[in-house]
Order: sequence, then structure tokens, then C-alpha cells
Amino acid sequence: MKLKESDFTTDFVNEIKAMYAVDLKDTSALEQFIALGQLLKRYNADNWTNTSKGYRKNDLKQVYYFSIEFLPGRLLQSNLLNLDILDTVSSGLKKLGLNYEKICQAEPDPGLGNGGLDRLAAGYMDAMASLGMAGNGNGIRYRYGLFKQVFMNGYQVELPDDWLRNGNVWEVRRENRACVVRFGGHVWLQEQADKTLRPVYDYTDDVLAVPYDIGMVGYHNGVTNTLRLWSAELPPSADHTYYSQKQRDNINDITKVLYPDDSSDEGRSLRLRQEYFFSSAGIQSIVRHYFLEHNNLKQFAQKVAVHINDTHPTLVIPELMRILLDEYDCSWDVAWQITTATMSYTNHTIMQEALESWPIDMFKGLLPRIYQIVEEIDRRYRNEKTPIFGSKVVDNTAPLGNGQVRMAYLAVIGSHSVNGVAPLHTELLKKDVLADLYRIYPEKFNNKTNGIADRRWLELANRPLTKLIDQRIGMNWHDNPKQLQTLTAFENDTEFLHQLAEVKLTNKQRLAEYVKENMNITLNTDAIFDVQIKRLHAYKRQLLHVFEIIREYQDIKDNPQKSVTPRVHIFGAKAAPSYHYAKSVIKVINALADLVNNDQAIGDKLKVVFVPNYGVSLGELIIPAADVSEQISTASKEASGTSNMKLMTNGALSLATLDGANIDIVKAAGSENEYTFGLTSDEVYGYYHRGDYQAQKFFDGNQELQRVVNALIDGTIPEISTEGREIYNSLLQYNDEYFVMADYEDYVAKQKQISSDFNDVKTWQKKSLANIAASGTFSADYAVARYAEDIWQVPFDRILK
Repeated sequence: MKLKESDFTTDFVNEIKAMYAVDLKDTSALEQFIALGQLLKRYNADNWTNTSKGYRKNDLKQVYYFSIEFLPGRLLQSNLLNLDILDTVSSGLKKLGLNYEKICQAEPDPGLGNGGLDRLAAGYMDAMASLGMAGNGNGIRYRYGLFKQVFMNGYQVELPDDWLRNGNVWEVRRENRACVVRFGGHVWLQEQADKTLRPVYDYTDDVLAVPYDIGMVGYHNGVTNTLRLWSAELPPSADHTYYSQKQRDNINDITKVLYPDDSSDEGRSLRLRQEYFFSSAGIQSIVRHYFLEHNNLKQFAQKVAVHINDTHPTLVIPELMRILLDEYDCSWDVAWQITTATMSYTNHTIMQEALESWPIDMFKGLLPRIYQIVEEIDRRYRNEKTPIFGSKVVDNTAPLGNGQVRMAYLAVIGSHSVNGVAPLHTELLKKDVLADLYRIYPEKFNNKTNGIADRRWLELANRPLTKLIDQRIGMNWHDNPKQLQTLTAFENDTEFLHQLAEVKLTNKQRLAEYVKENMNITLNTDAIFDVQIKRLHAYKRQLLHVFEIIREYQDIKDNPQKSVTPRVHIFGAKAAPSYHYAKSVIKVINALADLVNNDQAIGDKLKVVFVPNYGVSLGELIIPAADVSEQISTASKEASGTSNMKLMTNGALSLATLDGANIDIVKAAGSENEYTFGLTSDEVYGYYHRGDYQAQKFFDGNQELQRVVNALIDGTIPEISTEGREIYNSLLQYNDEYFVMADYEDYVAKQKQISSDFNDVKTWQKKSLANIAASGTFSADYAVARYAEDIWQVPFDRILK
């Protein structure tokens, strides 16, 4: 949009007066942010309205992306960038005597997710709008985010993430589009005069689903799509006084917290209620919207695409069947044809525990009509497939089995497309995790490698690098990120490589200032910033990184006169509240940090920083400062990864196993520009098939490894006697489930090589440049375009080259 700075400053001052009835000088940074957000919503109102009208007028097919988590990060700067008024507004605020950075930081960072899957969903929303694609998000408006992580004596403590304390300036409540979601009760089929059966509901627990819409602003194109988040409220009863406090609490709990504790039946039941709540509300809303422009269901699958982001929204399948069967009198065959043609499913994991399943008794009690439909899906599936594939294969893949409702299997059976998120992951789905279903439905399976919102992770998070790139290759890459490849023309340009190094130093200094101010740790910005930022899980192997820190610490203590390349090891991670082992690893990291950082003999040679409460905003600070990107999951366990792409985009070199999208990154940037190590997925599966992995053998054969592992239990690291013993036993007594011992030696060798290579500044910067230049291929724009063309069959406006 076109906006003069003088017009903006006038509008902003008037907005402040209208909202707060005070002079600008008497407002806080939070009040300034809220006023600015309201002003931007007004600036963008015509875009949002006209986008919706245009989709309806042109009867465009629309995508509805269902995800139980969306992690959008702060939206102020993103909206300013996409509206093309960032420089105008930041300059105007400065002229008004205001601190633009403080205003940006006043925005809450909603913790509506826990990692890559939810950030991916938000990135895809940005990409859909930026491509001019009719794309909508569907999720839950959690009253509290994941949790606010603090460390007390090195232990993770979870505090409420009250992100809605001051409201959400970006959302619009649409109570006139609310719908009722039914739980429990009794459902029975009553024969009608025409001999058809119609369900009758008795004694249900009804919940009102109220949508809150957030505008997702496209990049410089006037498009604004909608992210719809649902809130659970009391239904429109004649008299709310009839509701007990327990009933009120049960309704409020549905959208109160992300990730209820699933260690109890009560917590698991709440999670299932969350999943059906937003799935049902979303599908009801979609059908209602479809009938605004159509008077029959003939074109439904041609005008609607529903995408299931991991298993959590799988209930959209039986819910759409319920509506078509019960409310529109479709035959089963017609309803099933419409449903399967509408649905598509992305699988994000090969971890069996993440392939959701629910006890039949719990499922049936909470969702009796939905269970009847799943039961019929199961019956018809068995009748159709058993004569062809045999009872064993069908029993292993049916939606109902072993007393469970199996969501991943239901998602595959009820969708027309099933995709993995990296080539290796997709092959493992076919060969292992969903092998029997692939045998039955080979035509459904395909790969769509993940992508990231590169505008956020480069243009916003790393403005010094963006400015440098713009100076050298112009700005066309903002619309077509693959044009970053032209940067390879400067791989031998000494001046450019020096400028690249200066940008990295600037970003490291910015992070160091934050760490000093918030953690009172002084960092050597000439050191290697070695970064591992991701959810804390045993398969992601933060433990292997810990072992390298112990090794470095012991080496420095043994050889105080030895010249070393200084290191700063940086962690950012949350552990699920009920994941005891992961929380023990956090305690060990923090105890190790206290040991290393307070040892005067170590000085600036080695530092360990575990930044608490890692999220999108901290990622925007840490990622541009990283020299090394730790992507060290056990090969075959990480579906794709997205932190690897974000770090690559900012010039970090990957220290990586050949897992997930690491393989694609190595291929894109060149193996000479990354540091790969460890077992391959074939070697990991070889151990599984033979059953001959012996962690003790690796331990016994490596004295350095023995000393490192023994540091967990011999008092080297203070105050971890319980946690250290637990981890020690997991490696030796329980045989090291994730092959840390097997990969240790190769990992250390690559770390030593990194220490050596880092001292050759020019060569290191050439490697960094190779990563930046190759990173454009991992833009979410390209990923979403592939979904649009191959799966959703929806048009988009922007031409990608």
C-alpha cells in the first residue's frame, strides 16, 4: 500500500487519542503497540474484505488447513513488511520520539505451539496469502499458550503463558458465525417414514464454538486470508444459571491450554475433546460457507480442499461424513466419495507413539455418533480389502484394532492424498510405518518437503544480511527466493565475504547483549556460536551435544596451555511437562553450564547458554547469530526439520546426521559445505532387524567416551546425581535407544574439524555463502505451490521461477 510518513504519524497520534484520551507522551510501549495494531487493521480492512469478496465472486476453490497448533510469532513486523510500509512506519515512529524496537517487543509472542509442525502451519498461511491462493487456517484459540519456561536450580518449571492478558489486537470475534459442537449423550437411529434412519441425540453436552479470525497478510499483493481460531463457550441456553461450575469448567477447559497432561485418562480425554471441537466447528463452518454460493453438493470437492496437518484433525473425516449423511441425506457411497475427494493428509512423524490412537471406550463415550461412523468405515474397509489383501494386512491397517481407534490409519483411508515431508521420511512411511497401507493405496502417497517463511527468518530476523544481499543482487529474490542462487557469483569476492563476516558478527553481538542483560553471561563473539534449538526429545539427541561440551571442558582442563578455538554452545528447548527424561537432560545442561561458565580456568574458551522460554521471537534473535546448526537426530527419526532450513538461510553450517531434510540441505548446498556424520537410516534399521546393537561395546572401546559418560555419575558435574544416573542407565543398562554411543566418535571428529575450519575465515564464509545461496529452494512459497498443484488443485497468482 502507498502511505506517506506524514499521513501515518497523523493517523497514529489520532489513534492514540481516540483509544486512550491522553497525549502520546503519556502512553506505554504496550499501549503504543495496541494502537498501532488497530491502525494497521484499519489500513488493511479493504484488503481483507475485498479478498473474501473476490474468492466468493469468482467461486474459487478454497483450501482449509486444519492444524491443532499454529505458531505465528509476533505479527506486527510481518504485517508491516507484507503491507510494504515497514520503513515508513518505523521512520515515522522515530520522528514522533518513540522507540520502534520497544513497541515491537511489547507484542505478546503467542505460544500456540511447540515446534516445527505449528510454525510450519503458520508459515504456510503466510505463503498461501503471498501466492494469492484462497487459503484458510483452522485451529484453536488457546487461552494460555504452551507454558512459560523458567529454570529454578536448573530444573524446568512451567508457568502459565497468559498471552491473552491484554487481548489480541489482530483478532476479530465473529459470534454470528458460531456453531454448536455436541459431546457425549446417547445417539440412536430412528426409522423415518421413508424407511431411512435418522440419528436422534439425547442428553448431549453441547459447546458453543465461537470463531476468532486473524488476517494473514500477503506479501505486497493486497491479499489477506483468514486464520480462524475457535474458542469454547457456554451454549446459547435460555438460562445459564442451570450450568454447574463443573459444567462451565469442562467447557472452558477445551480451549484453555495447549497440550493437556496426557499421563492421565482425564488429560487424554480432554485432548480428544479438543481435537473433535475444532474439527467439528471447522467443518460445520466450511459447509455453511459453501452453501452461501451453491444449492447442492455436486461441486463440493471441486470447491473445497481440507488438509489434515498431522493426525490431530483426523476427525474432520467422520465429521464431514456425519454432516453429509445426517443433515443432507446423502447415501453412504456419495458421502464417502465427496469426503475422500476433499481430504488430504500430511504425516509428520515415524515415531509410533505419535501415531495417535484412542481407547474405543473413551472415544465411544465422548463421540457416540462419530464412533458409529468410524465403525461403519471400518466395516466397509474390511469387507472391501480383505478378499484382496488378506485378513492380516487388513487387521493391521483398519481404523479399529486392538481396542483402539487408530487415527493415522483413518487419515490415510479417508483421504485422497498422503504425503511425507522429506524424501527420506516419505520412503520410510512407504517401507515401514505405513507399509501395508502403501501396499493398498500406492497412488495416494507422495512427498512434499517442508518449507519455511523465509521473509520472516531473513528479511525480518536478519535485516543486515537482507540489506547486503539487496545491494549485490537487487530485490527480485524477495518474490522468488531461488534467485538467491545468484549469490554464488561472489564466492571469491573477498570484500563481499568480509561483509558477510561483519553481518554475522553484528548478529552475534546483538545476541550477546541479550544474554548479558537477561542471563548475566558474557559471551566471546569471536567464538563459534554452536546452536541447537528444537523441542527437547531423546531422539533429537541434545545429549550428544552435551557429551561434546563435556569433552571440550575436560580437554581444556587437561591442557590449559593448549590453543583452542573458543566455543559458545547455545540451547533453546522446552520439554513436555510430563516427559521426565527430557527434563532430566535440561537439568544436566544447566548444571553443566553452571560448571563451565563459573570456572575461571576456562574463561572465554568455552561457554554454555541455555536460553529459557525458547519461541519464535527468541529464534529470530538466535538464528542469525549461529555459526553451526546442530541437526543431530538419530537417522530415520526426524521427519524433516525446519530449524535446519532457518539456520541455513542465515548462513549457519549444518553439523548433521543424514536424517529428514538434512539430506536435501546437503544436496542443495554441497556436501563440502556441511559436516555430516553418524549412522545412516539403513544402518539404524539394520540394527533393528538384527537386534545386535550393543551400547556397552562402544563404551568399552573408547576411553574418551568412558570418561565423558562417567562424568554424569562421578561428581564432575555438581547436583545431578539423580538425573545423571538416570541418563547413564538409559545408555548402558537400557542399551541407548537412540544410538548416541555409536555416533559419538564420528560426531567428535566433525566437531574438531569445525574448530579447525572456522579459523580460515575466508573459506568458512564461502561455506556460509553456499548455504545462503542454496536456501531459497526451502521457501514455504515453493512448498505450498507444490501442494496447490499436486494435491489441492487450487490456482495461485504469483509466478515462481
